[in-house]
Amino acid sequence: MKVKPVNHAKAAEEFIDDVAHESFHDERLWDLRQKRDEQMHILPEWQELRTRASQIKEHTLANLPEYLEQFEANAKKNGIHVHWAADGAEHNRIVGEILEKHGAKSLIKSKSMVTEECQMREYLEPRGVTVTETDLGERIQQLDNQMPSHIVVPAVHKLIPDVAKIFAEHYHTDPNDNSAQSLAWQQRLAARPVILSADAGMTGGNFVVAETGSFVVCTNEGNADLSATVPGLHIATIGIERLVPRMADMGVFIRLLSRSALGSPITQYTTHFRGPQKGSEMHVVLVDNGRSHRLGMQDFWTSLKCIRCGACMNTCPVYRRSGGLSYGAVYSGPIGAIIDPTFNERKYSTLPFASTMNGSCTNVCPVKINIHEQLYKWRRVLAEHHELPFVKREIMHMAGKLMGQPKLYRAAINGTEVALSTMPRFVLYNWLNPWGKHRELPHPVKTTFNSWYKKNRLNKQKEGEKA
Repeated sequence: MKVKPVNHAKAAEEFIDDVAHESFHDERLWDLRQKRDEQMHILPEWQELRTRASQIKEHTLANLPEYLEQFEANAKKNGIHVHWAADGAEHNRIVGEILEKHGAKSLIKSKSMVTEECQMREYLEPRGVTVTETDLGERIQQLDNQMPSHIVVPAVHKLIPDVAKIFAEHYHTDPNDNSAQSLAWQQRLAARPVILSADAGMTGGNFVVAETGSFVVCTNEGNADLSATVPGLHIATIGIERLVPRMADMGVFIRLLSRSALGSPITQYTTHFRGPQKGSEMHVVLVDNGRSHRLGMQDFWTSLKCIRCGACMNTCPVYRRSGGLSYGAVYSGPIGAIIDPTFNERKYSTLPFASTMNGSCTNVCPVKINIHEQLYKWRRVLAEHHELPFVKREIMHMAGKLMGQPKLYRAAINGTEVALSTMPRFVLYNWLNPWGKHRELPHPVKTTFNSWYKKNRLNKQKEGEKA
């Protein structure tokens, strides 16, 4: 059965129609972008840090097998069990086997986009394992049965009354509670007993250090530290691209990460895990899931440099106004639009077109991924692979024919004003014109550059030659 492409335009339309949510979402994320800019201007070496971070990432990816083996060797020396997962299914099987071996039936976890990517909860829960998200935003999304809508702030699209309603349904709290502090406290009261009684804990990993066999987790709530240290079993799920060669490299990335994500100098907790606590067990699952394939894609491999800061999402005018859930994928926004098609080209074929190509995403990326250029290249690939919708494909075909014939193009431009003035609306505004669904067609300029040039330059040039 053929997978249907995500209908981003329709989902975005529904989000935009909810003015209160759309306005808050846009303003909240733009505020994060402005705070990021303030931090950037504080550091005179900001651009140098970006360049260095990009260089470190590119060097690591160019030597990925060697650094992965170095990490594995050093991690094992530290007492960590290292596992390799080729895809999401293998990752889930490995985690399931570890939990089964320990008789673990309850798993608490901090934020991990890789586990979302692998659909781990959906795998474990039918097998009798209760998975509880401990990050506030992730827990809200879990209770509401939704994916995260943002890499860093998973429930940023929700208003306080939305959260109050969800908590009232699941925690039997006051549905009219309009205090963010009170709701956060209710989540804390609900989470603590679950954390203290959990059989196993899981975290992700922001960075993996080959030199020391350790990994680093950056959070603002402290939930990752609780998930890792309270139970006697700690499993960390990490993508293979999160490597850096040396501990000294962390000085670059830690200074960039939180400033780019939230506009704060550093996260509240930056925890280095080097091995299991006394009497406990630690496992690291290194996940490929298409990353090796992407590494071999000439135009798209640099997307693996991403440190999941979300800066590109905070600045993107399309993402800010359409919401993360409209992308229908774990990774949304500009970075999602270039990553998601590597997982399923057809399903996510609409996402690279959800962009104005303004380049702001590239400008704010702390590791200098050329996001807007990759969006353009994905559009070209999708067109070549016939993954464009029928209407878009035919319109682009006709536009190409028209623009390829200058005389026909100029005649069409000259006739546009007449058409707009005389043709019935149903002829101009229909399913063949998605642009006109939300906008009036623009009236053409009275004087085109071609006509202006002929009148002011070419004719005068000819008169001069005659003289």
